[in-house]
Amino acid sequence: MFMWRSAPESCSFTQLVSQALSTDPLGSLRGAVLEAVGELGGGTPRITLERPPRADFGDYSTNAALLLAPSLRAAPREVAGRLGSALQRRLGAGLERVEVAGPGFVNLFLADSWLLDALGHALAAGEQFGAGGVAWRERILVEFVSANPTGPMHVGHARNAAYGDALTRVLAWHGHEVEREFYVNDAGSQVLKLGESVRALARGEPLPEDGYRGEYVRELAELIDTDGMDAAAVGRAAVELIVAQMRRSLEAFAVAGFDRWEYESALHDGDPSPVARALAILEQQGRTYRSEGALWLRTTDFGDDKDRVLVRSNGEHTYFASDIAYHELRRERGFDREIDVWGADHHGYVSRMKAAYRALGGDPDRLELLIMQLVHLIRAGERAQMSKRAGEFVTLDDLLAEIGVDAARWYLLARSHDTTVDLDLDLAREQSSENPVYYVQYAHARIASILAKAGAERLQAARRDSGEWRGQRLHPSERTLIEQLLALPSEVAEAAERRAPHRIATYALELAQGFTAFYRDCRVLGAEPAGVESVRLALCLTTKRTLSRCLQLLGVSAPETM
Repeated sequence: MFMWRSAPESCSFTQLVSQALSTDPLGSLRGAVLEAVGELGGGTPRITLERPPRADFGDYSTNAALLLAPSLRAAPREVAGRLGSALQRRLGAGLERVEVAGPGFVNLFLADSWLLDALGHALAAGEQFGAGGVAWRERILVEFVSANPTGPMHVGHARNAAYGDALTRVLAWHGHEVEREFYVNDAGSQVLKLGESVRALARGEPLPEDGYRGEYVRELAELIDTDGMDAAAVGRAAVELIVAQMRRSLEAFAVAGFDRWEYESALHDGDPSPVARALAILEQQGRTYRSEGALWLRTTDFGDDKDRVLVRSNGEHTYFASDIAYHELRRERGFDREIDVWGADHHGYVSRMKAAYRALGGDPDRLELLIMQLVHLIRAGERAQMSKRAGEFVTLDDLLAEIGVDAARWYLLARSHDTTVDLDLDLAREQSSENPVYYVQYAHARIASILAKAGAERLQAARRDSGEWRGQRLHPSERTLIEQLLALPSEVAEAAERRAPHRIATYALELAQGFTAFYRDCRVLGAEPAGVESVRLALCLTTKRTLSRCLQLLGVSAPETM
């Protein structure tokens, strides 16, 4: 479904029409609907255009008449009839017929010629089909992963990494300017505790009661020469090794490089330090006060349930103070929007961070704090524990060794970030149609095989002859596949606007299923009469490109053979 709901309030209805008409074939169809709405004297961004659940309801359906009826003081079905007539005038022979359904839905039945012209457009657009559809380009910072550098990256971090990476790919493909950032929490008591733990093992002493445990701590003790080093120095050395391993793990996980690695420790350096400067700003604005020897921020003035401590009575800064300074530095860099991808344990942190951002003078609506949910590993129907090395958690490296990069990324991305994932390890390894990532990759490889058999000359003819397709009759499976292909720009837009890369996975699977039905019902190589093979090769080529693009946005490989 596509809804005109992403425009800023200042955008006029005329601008919406212009935006739609200047895009892809489906965008042009939306533009025709909006023009028809304007002709009737109405206009609303809540109008939708979607594919109905059944083919006998038409190719596309719109709720425009239902929304226009109150302002036009007419019955919805009457408005639907007038809207259908206006659309028929605009689309001409491209619109086979219009039907009014239910309380006033307008169902559009498109002619084969319209769909063939649309396929020709997608074919001519090549690798750029579906790209750059954003109308209001933003400079966006996405901060993700940001795992504490006190242990290896685990499966929960892996989900954050896959999500943040895919989200930045989708936003950039849609046309935004995107920067990627990793924030390293390398300050505070946790680093000292790590240093104490590593030093104790290196010296053959018992671990501190609240120290870090696991085989990785023992490995750090073997790697770091702790002689003459205090616990803080050992902790810093351990963090350096862990961050280096994180970089290697992320690279192995096909996470594209970060533009910046920001370190919490740097926020306390300088005179004044970024933390001191941020606290000074808040104090000058009257946002802070002292009580019981501690410095507090009046976050309740901005909707938080209670005020928050910035500096404890012993003079130690809280993590919240560091986070405020970090967000102030980012705000000063002039992004249109900032997106933080946080773990499930950060849910209670959202309101206070929004309050602090507003206190600093930022627009809280431009700071998006996305909370990921947990990952459960399933083997033989039961919760799985795989890691012998780490003990209490499953590392990202363990997961990749178990099921590989493609399956890991697909299953971590296939559901919305705000729902729990049950990752079935047995299914993820299957090479069968039951495994969605294998199914999509196999469809891509099958098309590659068909195109290889066709040869360069026939493929070139398919591209060259697109202007001569008019008059061809389409099989229902061909119509369905073309309509699925035309949905790519809308799916990218929805995935970008809703911060929902899982929509791309869903779309890719449905497209692969649509291709399987088409290939079952329609002969490709050697199809007759003349021109049919050209159309079907064009369908194959465009489908392959689209599947490849979807997999690339998810960070999953698109194999030519399987």
